[in-house]
Parts: sequence; structure tokens; C-alpha cells
Amino acid sequence: MNYTAEQVQDFDKQTFEFLQIENKAHVLTITLNRPEKKNAMHPIMMAELAYCAAYARYHNDIWCVVLQANGDIFCAGADLKAFAGQADAASKSTIPMPQGEILVGELFPQTFKPCIAKVHGDVYAGGFLLICGCTYVIASEGVKLGLPEVKRGIWPMQVMASLTPILPARTLLDFCIRGLTITAQEAYEMGLVTHLVKNQELHSTVENLVNEICENAPAAIRMGLQAFYEMKSIPPNQQHAYLKSMLANVLASHDAQEGIKAFMEKRKPNWTGL
Repeated sequence: MNYTAEQVQDFDKQTFEFLQIENKAHVLTITLNRPEKKNAMHPIMMAELAYCAAYARYHNDIWCVVLQANGDIFCAGADLKAFAGQADAASKSTIPMPQGEILVGELFPQTFKPCIAKVHGDVYAGGFLLICGCTYVIASEGVKLGLPEVKRGIWPMQVMASLTPILPARTLLDFCIRGLTITAQEAYEMGLVTHLVKNQELHSTVENLVNEICENAPAAIRMGLQAFYEMKSIPPNQQHAYLKSMLANVLASHDAQEGIKAFMEKRKPNWTGL
């Protein structure tokens, strides 16, 4: 994480210039809000995203994260002009400077919370780092997704890492080499999109999924996602021992005790995320 638990304590007092934030009913909704630049990411916007990700990770009352966008384009990737030194006017954002370099592809997996990308518009280049980091990608039928980097003399290096767990190697390399743009239907068939819906069904589909997620034990989901991602860096002969210790942590949680008690009493559990 680029921010400590202490740094995000004042989350509600911060001013976000390039994101719109809603924290309601255990759901943190993050809206990319730079539509005039096709929601292209620049350093300040990335810092705001990293700050939100840290907040979601450190606060157990956040059970789910929804990522959406204003404007016609979901995200066009990195703002190349900004990274070339052509900065915007002075920002009103109050987000503190991050600790170390922000790696967008790692932000949402490190929240250890279910993250839903609500994709109403096209996604290009570095925008893939956002959707690949989400647990679910719900896209409208008319959306297009493209990796045009090679047409500009660039290679989608970090995107390649984010796509590696999702796509077969040859499919991924072909995507990058030819700079392809695909339809949402093709992305769904490839496993890049998890839910393909009609435009008018996008909001209700996301809302229904959020409600379904929040019906289940948030502590178990949080620790389960943590185990899933951390297991990748553990040697295979040590994974079962690690997962056994994580199961002990889950069983010791308030949610596990409440879930078992509610089952015995034949009632709906009252989750706390603890």
C-alpha cells in the first residue's frame, strides 16, 4: 500500500479532484471523473486511486468496492502528456504524496475486498490495469477494449502482467503484438469480462451483485481474498500450512462465530466484518 492506516483516517475530510467518492452501506463507490481527458490517469488521479484502495483495505466496514466512470470512455489509460511533464494547473486535491511508486495494477487486488468494475464505456491501454485488478468486470454490450500501444511505438508492459493470469499466453501476446481492439462479447468469451449485459441492465446487475456479496460474511471474504493473493508467493509445499493458519484466523473471527450461531438458531446472521 502507498498509504498507511493512519494516513487514511481522515478519508472523509479529503478533497478529491479527479474522483467522485460515495461511502454508503458498506460499499465504497469510486467514480473516475476526468471525462474531458477520457479519464486518462495522471499522477494526481493515481494518488487519489491509491488512497481509496488503502482506505478500503484498512477499514473492515468496507465490504465491497465499485469502480465506475463519468463520460463516454471508461478509461483511456495513462495521460502521456502528463507523464511527459505537461502538468495541469494547480490541483485542489488534498491527498498526501504517496509512499513510493504507485503500481495501478496492484491497487485493487491489495484491498482484499471484492471489487466490481462497472464498465459502461471503452477501455484502452493502461485502463486494463483497473479492470484486471477487479474481481468482477460487468460491461455493457457496446463496449470496446483495446491495446493500441504498439501503434504508438510502445509495449503494454504492466498490462501484460495483469492479463497473464486471465488470458492464455498466445492470446495475450497476439493482443499486444497486433494492438487489437475487441468487442465486449469477445472479451467475455476470453474471460476478461465476467458479466456481459445490455446498457439498460448495467446498473441493476451491479446492484444485485453488490447485494449478493454483502449477504455473505465480509470477514471470511476479506481473509479468503488475502489468502488467495498471498498464496501465490508461497512455495507449493508450504501453501497448505499457510492456508490452515488462515482458516484458524477465519474461525476465530466474530463473523464466523455469528454465522455458526445464526445457523443453529435458524436466523439471518448479523455481520460486522470483524
